[in-house]
Amino acid sequence: MMQKLRSGLGFGALAGGLLTAPLIGLMYLVDKLFDLPFTPFALFDWIAREMPGPLVTMGIDLMIDGLRLAGLSVAAAAKTGEQLGAIFFFFLIGVAVCAVFFIVRKYREGDDTPAYTDAGLTSNLLPGLIVGIIFGLPLTIVSLPMGQSTMNPVVTFIVLMVLFLVWGLAAGYLSRRLAGPAAATAAVGGPGVLVDGETRSVSVINRRQFLVRLGATTATITVASAGLGAVMAQGERSRIAESVADSMPAAEMPPRRPLPNDGDPVTPAPGTRPEYTPVEDHYQVFLRTEPTFIEISTWTLPITGLVANPAELTLTQIMDYPSRDQYVTLSCISGRIGTTLISTTWWTGVSLQKVLADVQPAANARYLVIKSADGFYETVALDLIASDERIMLCYAWDGEPLPFDHGFPLRIWLPDRYGMKQPKWIISMEVTEEYREGYWVERGWDEVAQMRATSVIDTVAVRDIIETGGQRLVPVGGIAFAGARGISRVQVRVDNGPWQDAQLRSPLSETTWVIWRYDWPFAEGDHTFEVRCAEKDGTPQIEEQRGNRPSGATGIHSRKVDV
Repeated sequence: MMQKLRSGLGFGALAGGLLTAPLIGLMYLVDKLFDLPFTPFALFDWIAREMPGPLVTMGIDLMIDGLRLAGLSVAAAAKTGEQLGAIFFFFLIGVAVCAVFFIVRKYREGDDTPAYTDAGLTSNLLPGLIVGIIFGLPLTIVSLPMGQSTMNPVVTFIVLMVLFLVWGLAAGYLSRRLAGPAAATAAVGGPGVLVDGETRSVSVINRRQFLVRLGATTATITVASAGLGAVMAQGERSRIAESVADSMPAAEMPPRRPLPNDGDPVTPAPGTRPEYTPVEDHYQVFLRTEPTFIEISTWTLPITGLVANPAELTLTQIMDYPSRDQYVTLSCISGRIGTTLISTTWWTGVSLQKVLADVQPAANARYLVIKSADGFYETVALDLIASDERIMLCYAWDGEPLPFDHGFPLRIWLPDRYGMKQPKWIISMEVTEEYREGYWVERGWDEVAQMRATSVIDTVAVRDIIETGGQRLVPVGGIAFAGARGISRVQVRVDNGPWQDAQLRSPLSETTWVIWRYDWPFAEGDHTFEVRCAEKDGTPQIEEQRGNRPSGATGIHSRKVDV
């Protein structure tokens, strides 16, 4: 019995892997050809939305820890890691379903069942069709609402189910070819076989040869379909970017001016991250495995609820309001000490105060509930909006239309808050009297999510030693940020020695990070560098080491360097 179990499990898992890999490749190609949902991503998004908050955040933590352990930039690799995780999870499901199918069929039919019989549909095709339905039907049903397909749902259902049924038929065929003694050889032919009244010469291949041929075939299908899909995906991104630019209203956005601190005497230490983040390098965090695309020709922003003048604004109407610009540093609450999930760019939009003034919230109104196209939602207090005219509805970054993968056509900016409080791809706003918890607040994260003061060592530039006054100095540098509260001091210490003040470069604005620099007197050996900061009013950075949940990470960032 155990031998039978091991045999069925082993060959079933092998067959599942060989069949599910090309299935994924074909699904990706079909997605790009016909704008159908990519089932591995749709399934992953559905699970992330339906799972309890602690499990979701545990998964996020595990992914971030894995990237950090591998020495990868979380900002650069997080979304790719999430997508690969979704594909691998789907792959494992396919392997598991096929393995169980092999075991069940082996037990039901025994070891002596021939590899292929003329017993008809019930024996040879029906089991495969059934397992294809078991595997594919729930995943297809999940894909319909979770995907971003513009294809007719009936057509989408049929195409996806056809792919799963073909997978099931192939699994049924392999369960006969690979299971039991009769599968030791697979007759492509054999001497003296009578076919249609004549004797034909055929060859017999053993199980290993069969698997090699099968592996080569499935690898070819997988690589070809995934490769072609990737080429089409690149073209799709270019077309979307062009459509975003072309569909913007004919209104001039102010070009970004030279950085306001260009003449500052404090220069960043070599190796410090760029003071201004190129848009293409800005960190990305969003709910789904892929960014949401909104067709601007049909998009409007309804503002409803407790208002005297309900409105439904086009992007042109929003851009008709007086624009405001702000250099902004935005950070993700999931980041750890020393995070790379933080970026700085130039935002353009309109003050939310002015928009709300036109719709006239009622006297008893207290909150603004914002919903996004990707299923995200957040609540902002009207008192907070009334107290800060900088709170904006943003439609441009770096003097260009907001990128589609960063929230096009509209996102909000709230000074002094982590990114988890700031919806993008906004599709509606409702003024209410009652408070409603936001998406991540419901899942156990902090209700306020105020940015924690943090300081980071980006570089100890041992290859850029400065010699001055007979002394050799090593430039050390990084960033410090405390939301909209500013930075008054950054200090560095080496090997638990005294804290030394670093030089501060003027920030781009009161809402951006500060670049700091400390020229350390060179001393050969292994050294530990630490950094801390204080806010503008002198409030010190929290030095106690705490995790990022639920309110953002705190603690001292350090680096060990051999000089």
